[in-house]
Amino acid sequence: MIRFILAAVLAFGLLAAPMPLLAQKEPAKQEASSKPKKPPTAAQLAERERMKKCGAEWKAAKAAGKIEKGMTWPKYWSACNKRLKGGG
Repeated sequence: MIRFILAAVLAFGLLAAPMPLLAQKEPAKQEASSKPKKPPTAAQLAERERMKKCGAEWKAAKAAGKIEKGMTWPKYWSACNKRLKGGG
């Protein structure tokens, strides 16, 4: 009988404890979502397109085994981005 009572008290305590925590987090979540999201600029859209193209090139070259030894995605992205921008 005592085990049953202790189990019931423990279960009630576990169920009741998260309730105040959830109530505190809700207003903060609502405040953050109330700000309108700014649309990306033309430069950001262009960069995303270059990243998609470079990513496709990277995957194709890596699958074909044409990636130089020691080349990593950040290094490849830097070189590819410059090339696509026309910077060399």
